[in-house]
Amino acid sequence: MSLISDYHGKSTRSRAMGTHQTSVYAGTIGGGFFAGLIGQYYGWRWSFIVFGALGILLGIVLHYFLHEPERGAADRDEGASVEHARPMSIPQFLSMAAKRPTILMLLGAFICSNFVATVVLSWMPKFVYDRFQMDLARSGLTATLYIQLASMLACPLGGWLADTLRKRTPGGRMMVQAIGVLCGAPFVVLCGGAATLGVLITALIGWGFFKGFYDANIFASVYDVVPAEARGATAGLMNTVGWLAGGGSAPIVIGWIAKNHGLGYAISLAATVYVAAGLLLLAGILFFVHRDTAGSQPA
Repeated sequence: MSLISDYHGKSTRSRAMGTHQTSVYAGTIGGGFFAGLIGQYYGWRWSFIVFGALGILLGIVLHYFLHEPERGAADRDEGASVEHARPMSIPQFLSMAAKRPTILMLLGAFICSNFVATVVLSWMPKFVYDRFQMDLARSGLTATLYIQLASMLACPLGGWLADTLRKRTPGGRMMVQAIGVLCGAPFVVLCGGAATLGVLITALIGWGFFKGFYDANIFASVYDVVPAEARGATAGLMNTVGWLAGGGSAPIVIGWIAKNHGLGYAISLAATVYVAAGLLLLAGILFFVHRDTAGSQPA
């Protein structure tokens, strides 16, 4: 994401990152199906071996063919004044982040969003398997295909809308994210209560569509309020805290609730976490983003 921010300035950043995000959905669809298929016929260990080996091959390709642009190059191309600043030390970066509440609001929303996203990855295949008596491969495919395809279609649209709104207001990208989580929450509830496969598929499509709106702007939003030299560290902070706190806690919390109240109820209850993400984003839009954007270098 930090690399993409050097290829694309603020006028196209959300669209570029939204397009890039579609690869995540394609990989999730393929992984959900093929991991289940490999596991069904050869055992679950071979899924790790196959995809791990593919990751090593990808790393070799990136090493030789991916070229890093000059830091802040796209911002200068758009007329912004970006100095050649040295990378911040960890204490300097953490001090900067603590003084910009918008970063904390976006980080909190990311934790909440990852919590809900992990419900799909960790628990939805089992939910489909138990409720609709599908085999492992079909359960994995059904649980991922519809939500990821809908996200794949919505993500570029969410990027375009965010770039358009960002021209009008500093909180434009966060507005699109708030729409994504708040409109997606009812579909999360519907997923957990789905009694028929048709209702479940409809709910997954709705959930995935609005999830794409949020995902397109995860890093584009925060890059509006940090200087160019801090973008890599910001992405690292977002991913580390967001996935450890959100993605790490979701399987345990949902599993505990499911044990006591049923998996469908636990999935539906995850919608409240989406609402919390929306409230954090709205707070950032209303109270912090204008000040924090003015206090950063042009993003």
